[in-house]
Formats: sequence, C-alpha cells, structure tokens
Amino acid sequence: MTSLIRRLTTKDAVTIAISSMVGAGVFAAFGPAALAVHDTGHAWLLLAALALAAAVAFANATSSAQLAAQYPVAGGTYVYGRERLGPWAGFMAGWGYVIGKTASCTAMALTFAAHAVPDQAPSWTRRGVAAALVVAVAAVNYRGITRTVRVARWIVIFVLSALALTIALTWIGVVGGLADAPTLAPSAVTGSLGAVYGVLQAGGLLFFAFAGYARITSLGEEVINPRKAIPRAVVISFGIVAAIYALVAVTLLAVLGLDGTAYSTAPLADAVELATSGTAWAAPLVRVAATAASGGALLALMAGVGRTIFAMAREHDLPGVFTAIHPRYSVPHKAEIALAGMIVVAVLTLDLRGAIGFSGFGVLIYYLVANLSAWTQDREYRLYPRALQAFGALGCATLAVMLPWPGVAIGTGILLLGATGRALRLRRRI
Repeated sequence: MTSLIRRLTTKDAVTIAISSMVGAGVFAAFGPAALAVHDTGHAWLLLAALALAAAVAFANATSSAQLAAQYPVAGGTYVYGRERLGPWAGFMAGWGYVIGKTASCTAMALTFAAHAVPDQAPSWTRRGVAAALVVAVAAVNYRGITRTVRVARWIVIFVLSALALTIALTWIGVVGGLADAPTLAPSAVTGSLGAVYGVLQAGGLLFFAFAGYARITSLGEEVINPRKAIPRAVVISFGIVAAIYALVAVTLLAVLGLDGTAYSTAPLADAVELATSGTAWAAPLVRVAATAASGGALLALMAGVGRTIFAMAREHDLPGVFTAIHPRYSVPHKAEIALAGMIVVAVLTLDLRGAIGFSGFGVLIYYLVANLSAWTQDREYRLYPRALQAFGALGCATLAVMLPWPGVAIGTGILLLGATGRALRLRRRI
C-alpha cells in the first residue's frame, strides 16, 4: 500500500495547524525580533515587523490552501512544485522543508528541555531530556495520525488556556500599577535605513513563529473532503494565531518595553512575574505552558516532515525504503524512524542557536516555491487573487536574504549540497 487513509476532519486540521504555530515561537521569538529593531529606539517597529511577518505568512497560507485543494496528497509544496513548476522546483521546496523543519524540530526539543530542566542542571541533562522527548513523540506518531491529533488537541487547549490566564494576569498587574512603565528608548538610535533593515530582519525571525499553518497541507492525503476542509482550516488557524501573537506583542511592550523584551530569554515569564509582583505560581505556569507548546509543536512538526520524506521517496528523490507504510497504523513508519534518528543526533550535538540558524531560510524557500506554484494554477482551482501570491513570493525572497548572515550561508550551503546530490543521482540513471 502506497497511499494514506483519509481520517482528519476540519476540526482536526485546525488543531494540528494551531499546535504547530503556537509552539516555542510565542515564548521565544519576540526576544530576538525585538533585538533586531532595538537600536532604532522605536518599540512600535516590533509591531510593524509582526504585521509584516503576518502579511507574508497569510499570503503563503492562501497559496498553500489553494494548492492543497487541487493536490490533496502528502508532501505539501514538494508535490505542488513538481506539478506546477517541474521536478527541480519541487525538489528544492521539499529539501528546504525537510532540512529546515528538521532543524525546527531540534529547536523545539531543545526549547522544551530548556524550560523543563532547571537552569543549574548540566547541558548533557538538557540534551538527554530533549532526545527522550523526540523518542516519545516519534512513538506517538508511529501509532497513527488520529493519536497525534488527540494528543495535539489537549496540548492546544492547555497552552491557549495558560496563555489567556498569563496575559490576563499581566494586564491586571499593568492596570493596577504593579508594573512600572517601561523605558522604550535605548541609548542609541539609528536612521531610517537601519529601521527598515531591522524591521525586515525582525519580520523574518517572527515569520518562523507563523510557519506551522501549512503543516496540514503536508497531511493533505489524510484529510476528509480536502478541497473545502484544508483552505478553511488554514485560514481559521492562521487568524486565531495571528490574534494571539498580536496580543502577546502588545503585552510584552506594555510591561517590559523594547529593551526588556530584547534582552530577555523568557519574555512572557519575565512579564508576568513583573506584573504580578513575583506571584509564586505565575512564572512557573508560563514555563509549563512553554514546555507543552514546544512538545505539541514537535508532535505536529514531526508528522509533517515524515510525510514529506515519504512523498519525496515516492518520487525517487529520496531512498525508496521511506515509501513503506505500516500495515496496521497506516503511517510512513520508516520515514518517521529515520527522522527521529536525525533529530536525536542533532539535539545531542547542536545548540539552540545553531539549530535555528538556517531553519528560517529553508522554510522561506519552501514557501517561495509555494507562491510561484500557486501563481500558475488555472482559474478552475483559483481561490485567491494572484496579487497575494506575488506579494508572498516577494516577501519570502526579501525576508530570506535579510535573515542573519550565518543562517543564510548555512541554508544556502545545505540546499546546494542537496541539489548536487540529486544531480549526481540523475546522472547515474542516464
């Protein structure tokens, strides 16, 4: 058997997409993004960067939804690129996704461990916890996609509840005068060119937090009535998460200011602790929510990456062994096992900064191909105007090159390495 069973409803698809987006990003992405605009001296530029990231992500979301409705099979943009632009475009999208999201999985596991393990514990303890989490998540995914959805649903409920309580407590503290007014202006202020660069780089970093909306398109072969369910699920989940991120950003700036947000490793925990005058259980609640969100995002991420590996193997761009589907659980189990092995090796050897260095670059390349693919679709399958796809493609290309140069360099090198490998395989076939 080389096809998957359709079991997921629209509600299931929304659950997976939200759990993919509301992960480590909401707890960790705002610090690096605030640092990118820090020298401008304008806190509102963080909100501008968030709006830019959201706009590009929405354009990408509509392109992904439109394509998934026409091609409801496993593999996401890897399949769309092959069908609309040719095998090479599909390969670059799929390879960028696998590499970028494997790095994202590594980052999620390390983020989980950073919040779950006390600060004074040795680094090998954190790495061991991260590796154990990867094995546990792989075991859940191995048992079937419906189990993945069931676990993800409970995680989403808990994380959203914890976020709502955290934000409510923080604003109660702000209104009650428990938190001092933040200092919004740093000592150095750059000119307009620096502000533009800062917003673009911050937008690229914040885009990382939005990228989970298309996870459901990678599971398109398992969604019931995909032409209606997938576009609806993508738009619903994106709207919910965008509203959450906007509220979090405003809350952080209201309590910590630009300086405090930029130099905090756990901005939400610091904000709620400050606003509640050190209430004993408030900051730990955020820490627990962060571990749950990271674990939930890892659960959905690994499911999506495994399906992309499966799809690439089915087209002979990866070894054929990864096309195997478990006879009982109907999952690409060998792809899942290989992915888990790669992530375990990564969490034992890389740090968090190294893991996310090229992840954003790979993801943006993936969505660049998605927008270009959606541009070519016929009127029969067009759900959104071409202007959105043009904006999405331009936005992806711009944010990708504006990311910190180490991530761009590493991402470019990995993509070229994959392309070279494919070219050599094709040459052997001739």
